[in-house]
Amino acid sequence: MATYRRRVKASFDEEQGVFMISVAAELAEMHPQTLRMYEQRGLIAPKRSPKNTRLYSQRDVERLRRIQEMTAEGLNLVGVEIVLALEAQVEKLKRRVKELEAKGDLTDAG
Repeated sequence: MATYRRRVKASFDEEQGVFMISVAAELAEMHPQTLRMYEQRGLIAPKRSPKNTRLYSQRDVERLRRIQEMTAEGLNLVGVEIVLALEAQVEKLKRRVKELEAKGDLTDAG
């Protein structure tokens, strides 16, 4: 007799803290202590459970992978901090441009 497996598709918000530090570290291919150090430096800010356990989101794991890429390319952590700050600023400016375009305050001069 054949057995059937039912597939369950789970979805969650990319910002929702769902991974404990050991799982996030494994997903990012890092040691948990590295995640703690990055948090201490302000490079990552995991959510906290009611019992103060670190909970990492999918976006946090992606950010950890991005940090790992940059350090593998030779950037030190100060350089990583600067790059991440500049990337955040660019994203903020892009959102502002879209807002202004939607309001009609910004027109394409080209």
